[in-house]
Amino acid sequence: MTPVHHHAPGSHAPELRAAARHLGRRRFLTGTAAAAALAFAVNLPAAGVAGAAPLDGARITEDPFTLGVASGDPRPDGVLLWTRLAPRPYEPDSGLPRTRVAVRWELAHDARFTRIAARGQVDAHPEFDHSVHVDVPGLDSDRVYWFRFRAGTWISPVGRTRTAPARNAAISELRIAAVSCQAYHDGYFTAYRHLAEEDLDVVFHLGDYLYEYAVTAAGGARGYTDRRLPAHFNRETVTLEDYRLRYGLYKSDPDLMAAHAAHPFVVTWDDHETENNYADGTPENDVPPEEFLLRRAAAYRAYWENQPLRVPQRPQGPDMRLYRRLPFGRLAQFDVLDTRQYRSDQAYGDVAHVPGPESEDPSRTMTGETQERWLIDGWRTSRAVWNVVPQQVNFSARRLDLNPVAKVSMDAWDGYPASRERLLAGADAAGVANLMVLTGDVHVAYAYDIKRDFADPASRTVGTEIVATSVSSGKDGADRPANWETYTRANPHMRFYNGRRGYALVTLGRDAARADFRTVPAVTTPGAPVSTAASFMTEAGNPGLEPV
Repeated sequence: MTPVHHHAPGSHAPELRAAARHLGRRRFLTGTAAAAALAFAVNLPAAGVAGAAPLDGARITEDPFTLGVASGDPRPDGVLLWTRLAPRPYEPDSGLPRTRVAVRWELAHDARFTRIAARGQVDAHPEFDHSVHVDVPGLDSDRVYWFRFRAGTWISPVGRTRTAPARNAAISELRIAAVSCQAYHDGYFTAYRHLAEEDLDVVFHLGDYLYEYAVTAAGGARGYTDRRLPAHFNRETVTLEDYRLRYGLYKSDPDLMAAHAAHPFVVTWDDHETENNYADGTPENDVPPEEFLLRRAAAYRAYWENQPLRVPQRPQGPDMRLYRRLPFGRLAQFDVLDTRQYRSDQAYGDVAHVPGPESEDPSRTMTGETQERWLIDGWRTSRAVWNVVPQQVNFSARRLDLNPVAKVSMDAWDGYPASRERLLAGADAAGVANLMVLTGDVHVAYAYDIKRDFADPASRTVGTEIVATSVSSGKDGADRPANWETYTRANPHMRFYNGRRGYALVTLGRDAARADFRTVPAVTTPGAPVSTAASFMTEAGNPGLEPV
């Protein structure tokens, strides 16, 4: 949803171009040797390279836990714990020497840590920017735990997490949240402060965790008067150092830290974690694909370093397996998609356009063949009441005008109708009775009835799509954007449209699901209150949204 910004990689271009000349096209970047070459080219040492002597903890004279703590990807028997040591997160080296640091961790049954459930020690390696990913096994299912880290004499903030229910558990309710699109330069992350206070089992982040665009010394729309950000934030992210610094800026936000400390997150990306509107190996602008893949490798590396993700998600050069499946008892199966890394290039130059031969080509894919098959196969074997698909871009048809043949977004599933049809047919064949799609990207909130045939308003409803508005992207927004009447008239299956910032809450039950759209009136000033803009219910076995 962000306008195209043509931007050259600037002073880094000669280095990247020189490296790219030795790497060739993407098809040559799949083997181990090629991945190692790419890693070397962008200064990404191979996993496990940590020959330097460990740093004496007594030498850490400043708080290294400035980015807080996080947890993620809960399983019935475990959860992933995360932190990153960064005494000075706005500096290129984060205030630490290029040596590994011993970090102790504890996970407890209580917030005072009087009953320890598990503890251990790991090394924070400079090759991974001193990030820590602890995969804790052997835990009880559906249980709340508290965790913290120690480095030298420093103790991190305390985080709260929760394991998933046992795979066959007949649980009665799950409370989840969906968030997306948090442009630092567009405003405060006020929604996260409220999200931290919600009673939730898990939070799904649906993409655009950060933006590659420049952030001014005043923090853009935040308009800081009491401090100034370093000049190196006032440029687009291109290199590994750029992306690492940008995560340092974003993750130092106190509201975001509060949300991560309160709930486990399940994350997936969209485009801005790398570059606006990229598709697979095709960049937004006219730069050589080899050069873009160097940038993508850097972006993917920094993403993994700064998120609560397990080792299987760690990237190899420009490739990262992010799609994954998370069962929550017999109530819900979450199939988390990646609709950016494997997609066909957008038709008609990324802009809104009427459907045509280019966009309707049946060979076009949003997910890639392997991920598409993985999703449909997962539906066939699912025994969950709700099959929920957290993903990035608008899935339902969204006609942008009232013309007989309306323009649609070529960056959303409307630009890939054959790919969408294969999924809907696959859900039908698998007997999916309760399909729910969670979406981000568009900086507004929508609620849709998913139609089996969007060209026919009378077509049967086969599922529900809940589109979470942005946390801050688009600045304050409005309850009724200027195109509200056009969109609601052009899309009778659109049951709700609101343009404020916030998040979506979804409560899954055995008999019904409820969606609450939570919004704040402003993000360009801090501290706004939260309220519920609208609520909807959908019955299990009877798809279709009804207002509450």
